[in-house]
Amino acid sequence: MTSTTGASATTFEIAIDEGVAHLRLNRPDAFNSMTREFWEELPAAVRELDASGTVRALVISSTGKHFCAGMDLAVFTGGSDAAGVGSDKELGRLRARLRESVLHLQGSFTALEQARFPVIAAIQGGCIGGAVDMVSACDLRYASADAFFCVQEINIGMTADVGTLQRLPKIIPDGIAREWAYRGHRVPAARAAEVGLVNEVFADHDALVEGALAVAREIASKSPLAIWGTKEMVTYARDHSVDDALRHMAAWQSGMFQPADMIETFVAKGEGREPSFDDLLPPGRGL
Repeated sequence: MTSTTGASATTFEIAIDEGVAHLRLNRPDAFNSMTREFWEELPAAVRELDASGTVRALVISSTGKHFCAGMDLAVFTGGSDAAGVGSDKELGRLRARLRESVLHLQGSFTALEQARFPVIAAIQGGCIGGAVDMVSACDLRYASADAFFCVQEINIGMTADVGTLQRLPKIIPDGIAREWAYRGHRVPAARAAEVGLVNEVFADHDALVEGALAVAREIASKSPLAIWGTKEMVTYARDHSVDDALRHMAAWQSGMFQPADMIETFVAKGEGREPSFDDLLPPGRGL
């Protein structure tokens, strides 16, 4: 059964099939650069998928020659509103508004981390600038053999500010992350896999997308409650001490560990069938 969502999005399309959502960036003529609309549409779509409770994994892929060329030039040149260039407004208030703008952009990718399901990036061609920020916020990354990564911001005289510098050193060795961020050079898929940014390299784009979807389908076959807990624990442990993470695990397990899904696993195995698990409930919105 296939359904679609995000119909109002102008920068991507989404299809959902048996618990796996597939979001495809669809501005290939512009190398899927991130327009102003993208920064609103992406987190809204991810939160909609999460709220449904029926999506168990999300694959983000792309169209055309490149996965994503990063921030669209129009975002930088489309006016002085965010930066306050040429404005007669008080400087402190302008700077405060710019800070809020950066936090808003950051939140667009943090939504990927906050989703209760794993997010898988399938990367072909160039993954440049803001695209590195985005895939760094994903759980898993797969690439085609022609893919390359570039922390482009340093090449245009700015500091990457939407998550690369915060997440990349926790995915790959610190020194490698610093080298990529300082040099702004193209890193081929094979090297990205060698240092741990990419889980696997596929021969071409078609094989890449099918491989990423196959992983997503396997994840979707597991207990969504157990997958959510696993994602929560791994992400929490990344940012906290081992002792804090163990205590968080104990608190989580005291409420989330229920026998229903384990029983279903054992019963299904005994009956020679695949287990069937209930979807997650929509997030609570107050009493």
